[in-house]
Amino acid sequence: MNTFKSFLLKYAEIGVKGKNRYVFEDALVAQIKHALEKVDGKFNVRKVSGRIYADAEGDYDYDEAVAALQKVFGLVGICPLVQFDDNGFDDLADRVLKYMDMMYPDKNKTFKVFTRRARKNYPMDSPEVNMAIGEKILDAYPQMNVDVHNPDVKLNIEIREKINIYSEIIPGQGGMPLGTAGKAMLLLSGGIDSPVAGYMVAKRGVTLEATYFHAPPYTSERAKQKVVDLAKKVSEYTGPIKLNIVNFTDIQLYIYEKCPHDELTIIMRRYMMKIAEHFAKESGCLGLITGESIGQVASQTMQSMLVTNEVCTLPVYRPLVAFDKQDIVDIACKIDTYETSILPYEDCCTIFVAEHPATKPKLSCIQKSETHMDEKIDELMKQAIETVEVIEVK
Repeated sequence: MNTFKSFLLKYAEIGVKGKNRYVFEDALVAQIKHALEKVDGKFNVRKVSGRIYADAEGDYDYDEAVAALQKVFGLVGICPLVQFDDNGFDDLADRVLKYMDMMYPDKNKTFKVFTRRARKNYPMDSPEVNMAIGEKILDAYPQMNVDVHNPDVKLNIEIREKINIYSEIIPGQGGMPLGTAGKAMLLLSGGIDSPVAGYMVAKRGVTLEATYFHAPPYTSERAKQKVVDLAKKVSEYTGPIKLNIVNFTDIQLYIYEKCPHDELTIIMRRYMMKIAEHFAKESGCLGLITGESIGQVASQTMQSMLVTNEVCTLPVYRPLVAFDKQDIVDIACKIDTYETSILPYEDCCTIFVAEHPATKPKLSCIQKSETHMDEKIDELMKQAIETVEVIEVK
């Protein structure tokens, strides 16, 4: 039997929206409902006066529910809530004392009471409730002390149609609700960076599709499965991801045969962007997402990214562009993709990398090198697009 039958679900950024705020609130409610469908138990999710509540209908798995809610973009706080009808101050005080006793068996703590009186016909104002409840707690639990500056316990009392009591605020993901900012195509590899990039853009309300470039027999089925597993990890936050798996072997071999080896990485990257953009436009995506960070490898210098961008007409979003590697690793650990990313299965980029790749390529030189390839490269691109394998990752 769970102590808490309700959660108060807090958002932040949505609250500053104007007349279209309800659009974001409704999208958030839909995402909360979707997340709680996976939990053992049934919930009623409701929106009341700028507040969102999730009420359990019977028994449920508390830890499972909290874990699911912590993956919903748009929520900044998950507050396990005691909610009851207003039966006068004595009843309120009695419930507060029971709550404090249950939540804090060790009474050697400081506290402060925060009352919010949304219902103005309540006979006491907020400061009066704060003082009166504070006195009741001090009388009942002499070990506890008031600290108005930095209390151990922040006891929140909200007087609305019903009365809410909570003191624990479990951190949420923040960001914006999924589906409020269009769709984008993630270039997903088996590395650490691209899953993090996808997560970060999705956190701003963008739904994701993904493209992975596979190079059999140079890359194994394990390498492909690793990317599918990474997409599954990311989809725990973003919802289902359509994953396009492109056989890139023939294109890579042809570029390897026709172009200078120090330019291989850049030219291959340009063709990856072209193919990913083809699928992006087919799906109505509004941009491409990569995990590039300035100076991390040869293909991620400012000059290299300029040359890569030139083949795209859609914008290219690089959320990690100014991140140190450790910053990226920290987020990968947080979203549980790191251990999968470091599995030793190589992707096509690492197999065909030049010994001394160009770090400051010139667009005119790269374009000239690409003229060494005839119309066969267009045929190979067409074949790669037509033979794409599509997996719906959940």
